[in-house]
Amino acid sequence: MQQMYGSAITGIAAYRPTNLVSNVELAERTTVDPEWIESRTGIKTRYHATDEEDMVTMSADAGQKAIAMANVDPAEIDLTIVATATRRQRMPGIGPQVATRIGLPASGAYDLNAVCAGFTYSVSMASNAVRVGDARNVLVVGVERTSDWINPEDPDTFVIFGDGAGAVVVSRSTEDEIGPTVWGSDGGRHKVLGLTEMPDGREFVTMDGPLVYKWSTATMPGVAERACAAAGISLSDVDWFVPHQANRRIIDTLTRTLNFPKDRVMFDVVDTGNTSAASVPLALSRLYETGRTSPGDRVLLLGFGAGLTYAGQIIRMP
Repeated sequence: MQQMYGSAITGIAAYRPTNLVSNVELAERTTVDPEWIESRTGIKTRYHATDEEDMVTMSADAGQKAIAMANVDPAEIDLTIVATATRRQRMPGIGPQVATRIGLPASGAYDLNAVCAGFTYSVSMASNAVRVGDARNVLVVGVERTSDWINPEDPDTFVIFGDGAGAVVVSRSTEDEIGPTVWGSDGGRHKVLGLTEMPDGREFVTMDGPLVYKWSTATMPGVAERACAAAGISLSDVDWFVPHQANRRIIDTLTRTLNFPKDRVMFDVVDTGNTSAASVPLALSRLYETGRTSPGDRVLLLGFGAGLTYAGQIIRMP
């Protein structure tokens, strides 16, 4: 009979690009007012990657730091999963390049595209691989360059999205510190958020903001409660809530609906914008960097977005 292991997050890290873009700077490129951007989205700044900050570079930087925090021999990283939806080159995937750039000689590697839910999906894949013995340690990266796909003439998307990478290491553990994943999809709404080809052949992100708001605020509270139940806890047992950083209004509404303490919710979107698959690990890393958490704190992760896809799970802080 195959031995089963526990799984745990042992390392967390992030890469935030060097170019911090303010609302004032964006307003100079568009017809919108800086105050309108903040009042509409809650976002004050976001990062736009430079030409030198490609997706492999950002992923490798975050991944290397996460491995160092986990104190894991790179030779014992058996799998690398990169969650992303914004890479222009369709193949090959960047997972193998990230593994090689970091120096992971024994790592399998692949990309996963569940867009904004990509990181939470990937944590599930990593946890499963560790628990059944397929891997001792798995590097999970969420990385995006959404700035490559936003239209300056579309304020609904241009002011929201940003770039960056976040990473975790999932390792074998004597206890289960990553709960079962609750996930789902609604392909009938695939046109609500995605890439649209313009008449000149260029592709840009387009979004029906009101529908995204209605769907996420109506659907995600139930997913959050189911993720808690799957982990054998109630919402009141959760120490921190780290949802996808879509925009401030969505996070505020989810917080109110769940009756969750606001001072225990991450609002990284204010400083980082919406970074799709990178948003949950970037927010989780920011939470760790604040020093407000303790080892073993329960965190509810919730990813949701284009597809439409969603996933949530309970993890414990390292």
